[in-house]
Amino acid sequence: MRSSPTSSLRELYPPVEAYTSGRIDVSGGHKIYYEQSGNPDGIPIVFLHGGPGGGTSPIQRRFFDPHKFNIILYDQRGCGKSTPHASLDNNTTWDLIEDIEILRNTLQIEKWAVFGGSWGSTLALLYAELHPEHVSALILRGIFLMRQKELDWFYNGGTGALFPEEWARFKSAIPYNEQADLIAAYHKRLVSEEINKNEQLVYAKEWSLWEASTVTINADRQNRTLSVDPVFAHAFARIEAHYFQNKGFLANPNYILDNCHKLDGIPTTIVQGRYDAICPPSSAYDLAQKMPWANLKIVPLAGHSAFEPAITHELICATDAL
Repeated sequence: MRSSPTSSLRELYPPVEAYTSGRIDVSGGHKIYYEQSGNPDGIPIVFLHGGPGGGTSPIQRRFFDPHKFNIILYDQRGCGKSTPHASLDNNTTWDLIEDIEILRNTLQIEKWAVFGGSWGSTLALLYAELHPEHVSALILRGIFLMRQKELDWFYNGGTGALFPEEWARFKSAIPYNEQADLIAAYHKRLVSEEINKNEQLVYAKEWSLWEASTVTINADRQNRTLSVDPVFAHAFARIEAHYFQNKGFLANPNYILDNCHKLDGIPTTIVQGRYDAICPPSSAYDLAQKMPWANLKIVPLAGHSAFEPAITHELICATDAL
């Protein structure tokens, strides 16, 4: 294990345009949006975004050398440019994993590197455990293992002790007698057919703003503004609450760690901010203990976001090394 350097930090690659994009019909009436940029003949690498429900953006292409990589971004079910928007029907972790395989087969890729942060790290690990033969490398950031203690940390006071004013606002939207289980309380308000969309949007913005308020060490005003965009917040909050209320649709809380042995032999880099308030470093450490072949990099002065300068540096170093 080593810490990242504090000087001469690598920065994002210059902006690059997608050379192709489209939508793929998958199961349950969903269509997923995908795009490719960089070098069509380069190393295939697929970007798994966070949330669930976060969607992709052009800036995420810039973690990868466009001359070296065939860069594949796609929006998971119900978010971004995928349709139907904010839909929870036929939207589970296992549906998302099936979609990744459909995308791989559609693009006629035998093996690709998988890059995922936060919920993207969860999905990357689950996908690789199910399809290790199609994964050439894993680059993971801000590890989230979908365990109850991680949900409790973020939604039951752990992060709230670090951001008390934001926590007070997030809780205050819910009546006192329901505040013991904020995931359940928000979930009820975000998915109930008895609550109209305008009222749902109030709760969606609160849910989304809570996460945006805790994602970086220094307050990120732009990120907070984007988090309450009605289109983004509606999908992000509904899908995330749906997944968290259902514990990620996993058979047991230790499912990912119990199956890590299937990843033996896959080169793996884990990048984790020391002061990540959303996904605490203990999860990255627990994962690395189960994957002794992995390279764990604890970044000293960084929170959760992939765009913290020192986190960006380590992610680009990891992609360059492939």
